Amino acid sequence: MSDTPRPDASPVSRADALRPGAGPSVRARGLGLGAGPFPTGPHNAITDVRGVRVGHTTLSEPPRVHSGVTAIVPERVGPEHPLPAGMFAGNGYGKLIGATQIAELGAIETPVLLTSTLSAFRAADALVGWALEQPGRERVLSLNPVVGECNDGLLSDIRSRPVREEHVRAALDGAAAGPVAEGCVGAGTGTTALGFKAGVGTSSRVVPVGEGNAVVGVLVQANFGGVLRVRGREVTPPDVGLPARPPVADTGSCMVVAATDAPLDARQLGRVARRAVYALGRVGASFGHGSGDYGLAFGTRRPDRTAADADLDPLFRAVLDAVEEAVLNSLLAATTVRGPGGDVLHPLPGKALLDHLAAAR
Repeated sequence: MSDTPRPDASPVSRADALRPGAGPSVRARGLGLGAGPFPTGPHNAITDVRGVRVGHTTLSEPPRVHSGVTAIVPERVGPEHPLPAGMFAGNGYGKLIGATQIAELGAIETPVLLTSTLSAFRAADALVGWALEQPGRERVLSLNPVVGECNDGLLSDIRSRPVREEHVRAALDGAAAGPVAEGCVGAGTGTTALGFKAGVGTSSRVVPVGEGNAVVGVLVQANFGGVLRVRGREVTPPDVGLPARPPVADTGSCMVVAATDAPLDARQLGRVARRAVYALGRVGASFGHGSGDYGLAFGTRRPDRTAADADLDPLFRAVLDAVEEAVLNSLLAATTVRGPGGDVLHPLPGKALLDHLAAAR
């Protein structure tokens, strides 16, 4: 599908070209910047958790529109088969649709969508329509859609609310297992973080939990303020040869979604969600007044017997490491984007980053 704007000036959907596996190959781990001692899953992505799929619809009409939607789709999730879930708001300046029912009942009953702030409500309506149409739900009278968002208004015409029902359905229907496209795709198309162009990033870990191993994967929609820290060192755009940027209000937000096959209940998943937000501090997040920083964690099964809390330390460490790496992946995989107001954001250049870290030793 062409990226050239159509005569009606509506955004171009690139869902077919940007399914999992279509993203750039530069990632933190390939630069020797992987985080923590635990091994990754085969794709180093949230889809390493069995039964979890990801789909993107990317909307691009430069320079006016850089937006989209990302769908995280657990297998068989629905009102007839809710999955245990927990959430945590590090700073609640955001629109996490469905949050109160997750907090009350400790479960999700739809896929999780991520999108632009002012498109979140259209996305929720489209998700309800899609979910109700699934086989066996002819008698469903209540449904709690889960939609998170980030404000991409610096690089996209957010007031145009470009995400429509067909874009949401394309992301849901196109969700796939395997590698996940990162950077300027889906919900990360217009996002920025830590002075750089950011986007979607993902990572996973295989960890011991009790007597067995578990997989935990995260996906980050990165869009927050602060100064990037890598290996404990601050990294600004001028440090890696990019133009300095004037200070801007911290009105971005960040959504972190974690999935695991560990035998956890909703309370324990809430503890995982907390660590997902805490991890943003590792990379330099400022947690500003106008930033909605949310963690959502879900399990892919309802266990008969849950893990002991004392056995969760490796899982907590793994989530911290995976989120740190996912944020770096989002910065490295992004591309330069110019917004409708002339703002230009550049990705984090991998070679220049390594040179800067080496010089700072």
